[in-house]
Amino acid sequence: MRTLPQSPGLPTAPADTLEAVNLHVHAGTFPAVRGVSARFETGVFSAVIGPNGAGKSTLLRALLGLNRPESGEVCLFGRPLQGWSRPERSRALAYLAQSEGLPDATRVRDVVALGRGAGEWRFGLLPTRPWTDADEAAVDSALDRTDTRRFEARKVTELSGGERQRVALARALAGQPRFLLLDEPTNHLDLAYALEVIRYLRCEVAGGLGVVAVLHDLNLAARADWLLLLHQGKVLSAGPPETVLTPGNLLAAYGVRARVVRDADRLLVIPED
Repeated sequence: MRTLPQSPGLPTAPADTLEAVNLHVHAGTFPAVRGVSARFETGVFSAVIGPNGAGKSTLLRALLGLNRPESGEVCLFGRPLQGWSRPERSRALAYLAQSEGLPDATRVRDVVALGRGAGEWRFGLLPTRPWTDADEAAVDSALDRTDTRRFEARKVTELSGGERQRVALARALAGQPRFLLLDEPTNHLDLAYALEVIRYLRCEVAGGLGVVAVLHDLNLAARADWLLLLHQGKVLSAGPPETVLTPGNLLAAYGVRARVVRDADRLLVIPED
């Protein structure tokens, strides 16, 4: 991900990008995103951070085409997102909301299989095309990559919170998207499950998936490749963790004094207040 100039005439985006160009988006009547330009790339783990009310979730929904911009635009693979059909967009972009509603009485494997019909389920239930061997293989692969195959026959009601999150992740991956956007995927998870989710995401990034995750935990965000720090709807800083997670930036964004130290190959944020 690279932050782009806040001006017209931006350079041509590479083919494998999801890009916000001078984006202004309202949340209701409030201007939540103000002139944000950023470029996210496949094969990169990007995290969007910032205090409550900074515009993180609003930006994420705008990147998905769920929030219409007041001005500016979102481009996917160099094409304006508004020019993509809903099925096309749903196949390229997968989304995990803060609270994923999974059908309680449904088997895990059947939930994951729903990901194969992104944008194509009639009435949300009936497929518009025949099921294929490629669909079956994609479901198997998603179950294996999220370590959910071992309980694929169980119902959602029988799962823990961490297991449900992995099933939701598997459902998204079954659609074989190019980008996965997540809104606080580690929210309400204990430390072990949170680290597990980050580990699965890093494995997917290594396979070429573009990940854009809104994260509140700065020490988890430090495990990303690139960070976008928002403050009052604007980009305060963007770049690798070592250039974004600085005491000055944290004080400006969060109003908190903190030390940032390196432990082996990771940064740790330690609040001093």
